[in-house]
Amino acid sequence: MPADFIHLRVHTAYSLATGAIKMKELLKLCQAGGFPAVAVTDLGNMFGAAEFSSYGAEAGIQPIVGTVLNVTPLIPEVDPKTGRDARFESPDRVLLLVQNAAGYANVLKLVSRSYRDADGIVPPQVPFEELESHAEGLLLFTGMTDGAVGRALLEGEPERAAEVLDRFHAAFPGRTYVEIQRHGLRDEERIETALIDLAYAKDLPLVATNDVFFGPRSMYEAHDALICIRDGNTLNQPDRRRFTPEHGFKSAAEMRELFADLPEACDNTLAIARRCAYRVPKRKPLLPNFTDGSISEADLLAEKAKEGLETRLEAHVYTREMNAAEREEAAKPYRDRLEYEIGVIVQMGFPGYFLIVSDFIQWSKAQGIPVGPGRGSGAG
Repeated sequence: MPADFIHLRVHTAYSLATGAIKMKELLKLCQAGGFPAVAVTDLGNMFGAAEFSSYGAEAGIQPIVGTVLNVTPLIPEVDPKTGRDARFESPDRVLLLVQNAAGYANVLKLVSRSYRDADGIVPPQVPFEELESHAEGLLLFTGMTDGAVGRALLEGEPERAAEVLDRFHAAFPGRTYVEIQRHGLRDEERIETALIDLAYAKDLPLVATNDVFFGPRSMYEAHDALICIRDGNTLNQPDRRRFTPEHGFKSAAEMRELFADLPEACDNTLAIARRCAYRVPKRKPLLPNFTDGSISEADLLAEKAKEGLETRLEAHVYTREMNAAEREEAAKPYRDRLEYEIGVIVQMGFPGYFLIVSDFIQWSKAQGIPVGPGRGSGAG
């Protein structure tokens, strides 16, 4: 029988140095547990969406794509020491699930906006208004202790929690879910009753999630070490960031037992899976045009490569004693090889790719940023 609960908040290895589940391992866990569907919701990115859609379909698991997005808090928070607005340093989080093509386009815009405007100091995030204007085709989960509603309750401001929830519901009508999590954390227990009361008062559905960062419980210690590596801490530091053994991939039976008093919150995971019937389509890589059209990418690549070759011939091949004929003879095998290499690159349709990689490598060198190790553009 298929599982009677669906995991809708899973962080894979694409939640960089935070999630510890590889995509194919996740799908094997789903197959073993009888899960007909699963959602991948990596932190602030959609890096694995296309891969997940493809692998999920092949494995017979319905892929649900989404992300956990940072949103700038609505209320300004002035740092008394600096006088600056400190809310950007600790954004709220919402979970977004894609229902259709419009939702996928919107979540890509939101994620791109968060990184495009990032200054490298505060976490990438989007303004609340941006979230509201890109709501079509998306389901929204309010988050638990890291969401705007939960945070307001933790700070003893139930009126603000209600206002934020109203604003979510206005932007995502019929698509807003009040999220409940039970990892045994004190803050979760402090606000759970208030969250449930808010959901009932506003006639909004509850949804049970487990914040999954690793697979079976046996992976907990390895994941704990991963978090230490990410944060630059050691395992024996008492005040470091920690997850719990409950942040793993639980069985449907475990989740049903955990939420035995709120069966509707588990039932809603099945209803949500039925609402998210979108698969990222396969397509060839889409590269931007490197040139403005005044010269073709193939011609520009050949021009730059030949300039580079002449510089290297002068530095490494020609000697002072060589006359013009000898220089031409010494250069011929290099020039012939270059023509062959350029021909292969053009035939494969990669001149734009080489120019793009060359562009950011040269920029990095000009800024004094080390590049390398010289084997493959990805490593570079």
